[in-house]
Amino acid sequence: MTLGPLMVDLEGTGISATEKQLLLKPEVGGVILFTRNFESIEQITQLVTEIHALRTPRLLVAVDHEGGRVQRFHEGFSRIPAAASYAKAVKNDLEKSRQLSENAGWLMAIELRACGIDFSFAPVLDLAHGLSGVIGDRAFHSKAATVATLAYAFMHGMNRAGMQAVGKHFPGHGGVVEDSHVAMPVDHRSLEQLLHTDIVPFKSMIENKLAGIMPAHVIYDQVDPMPAGYSSFWIQNILRQRLDFQGAVFSDDLSMEAAGIAGGYGERAEAALKAGCDMALVCNHLDGAVEAAEYIKGYLNPTSQLRLVRMHGEHAVNWAKLKLDKHWQQISEQVVALNESPELEMDV
Repeated sequence: MTLGPLMVDLEGTGISATEKQLLLKPEVGGVILFTRNFESIEQITQLVTEIHALRTPRLLVAVDHEGGRVQRFHEGFSRIPAAASYAKAVKNDLEKSRQLSENAGWLMAIELRACGIDFSFAPVLDLAHGLSGVIGDRAFHSKAATVATLAYAFMHGMNRAGMQAVGKHFPGHGGVVEDSHVAMPVDHRSLEQLLHTDIVPFKSMIENKLAGIMPAHVIYDQVDPMPAGYSSFWIQNILRQRLDFQGAVFSDDLSMEAAGIAGGYGERAEAALKAGCDMALVCNHLDGAVEAAEYIKGYLNPTSQLRLVRMHGEHAVNWAKLKLDKHWQQISEQVVALNESPELEMDV
């Protein structure tokens, strides 16, 4: 059985009979985990093992675990700071910021790999324009070149731990005020403006072998009338052809308010795949996931499957050994110290 084009989630800390039926459908290729799926390191490791054992090739298991406001697992895990912390901690010293970012990427990834998780949807490549509350300190910096440098370091750390990276939210979510979880943001900038600003970090990361990209649920009305995740112009013309991106394209969550422009869950999944996404995410709506799987029944894209298989994690890691490792202890202490104060988790 090949990897299908849908990524779905689970309602609890185990796999229900209904969810197992869904995960065995050929249209499904991955599972995304949330805080509600986590009780302990032992439990989440067992859950991931059970998911992986269902099929061959094994289903992809992913999570949003950037750090800061977006970190799904807490107890037993190092608290990864927000991306803005690395430049802020050592102002005017890009090399030290770069090293902190690389260490944080490695730390985040090595701990997830120790639970068997294949990849995290990170890093954020959006620019901190000071407009978007939903992005905010999730962005590394306001300058495109600095974002490119720190994001590459973060990705390099992830890769060293055996994890591929997914840059988001193409072509840039930082230039709008609205939150696409609850509204339809519209960015009025031209293609040329975006190419010289927000797209710069994506271009740089693609040139450095970025494996995955997530488009934004944002309409860039001077460029195309559809949100980027539903736009063949953005995905095919710009991302694939102009920027020569060869990796996997993951839609943002199709249960978000901005995704509703395409219709029901089946239509949303079909629209994302037709636009050029390799995998469509349906989260927090089991009925919607089942509907999407049925709607795209028989969908087959061999090229997408090759791209998705490359997202599997590498290098098995043992939690007990990791906790005894002096290098992990030093990096964890250094990275955790960057957290200025506890923050509420952001449900994005």
